[in-house]
Amino acid sequence: MQTREINATRIVVKIGTSSLINQSGRLNLRTIDQLAFVLSTLCGQNKQVILVSSGAIGVGLGELKLTTRPTDISAQQALAAIGQSKLLTVFNQRFDHYNQQIGQILLTHDVFDFPTTKQHVMNTFDRLLERQVVPIVNENDSVAVDELDHKTTFGDNDQLSAMVAKNTAADLLIMLTDTDGFYDANPLTHPEARLISRITTIDETTYAVAGGKGSMYGTGGMVTKLRAADIMLKANQQMVLASGSDPSIIFDILDGKPVGTWFASQPKEVLKHG
Repeated sequence: MQTREINATRIVVKIGTSSLINQSGRLNLRTIDQLAFVLSTLCGQNKQVILVSSGAIGVGLGELKLTTRPTDISAQQALAAIGQSKLLTVFNQRFDHYNQQIGQILLTHDVFDFPTTKQHVMNTFDRLLERQVVPIVNENDSVAVDELDHKTTFGDNDQLSAMVAKNTAADLLIMLTDTDGFYDANPLTHPEARLISRITTIDETTYAVAGGKGSMYGTGGMVTKLRAADIMLKANQQMVLASGSDPSIIFDILDGKPVGTWFASQPKEVLKHG
């Protein structure tokens, strides 16, 4: 069987809004419980795990029973304040069930722009991971701004997860989303589209295939995931893009099974028999 040689001790897992929230706009508690179980199990195997979780604004929408995402910034930031509180409460409940300690880190882009603040945050990550605590990371949407002279937003959590993985020297970024990986065409409109198992470089042709935007509840799309993958490739780090419908796929990824799309600048696929 063809497998991937993925040896990862420090792992960043990013789960998207579309995997956390169901069609009715409510939290997908089954997925969150499965995710908590998987990550807690990995910590029990002496892995160091960071979770980057989207969903604050999407959860806020559901909590207020809104059917459309507001366009003004202040309303979005208010929703993020509501949603982030609810999201962390649920994460605490589920991780507690598996006796796994978590901690919250909310970031803005300017943290990475200044060496002193960046180093302090990286030290915080190190201290938490040394103690087998799972840092749960999100953008601090309630205070982040995007202005010409003062940009503090990441734009999307795909790039946030790549920045976290890069700066914490993670061995692997696992991005869980609502698709099985990267296809050579849009599988929704092209049934014959083929899942690409491995990508070593990203160019304009790759971006052209991606296209499209995110869902009502989230901001990402395939283009933002490619940008995140490009950050990882340029840092000579690895990323796997896979479906988040069943978080136990993380076990398959770490076992080297050829699921999703593997972004690795230096291919290491080998043949194993068994």
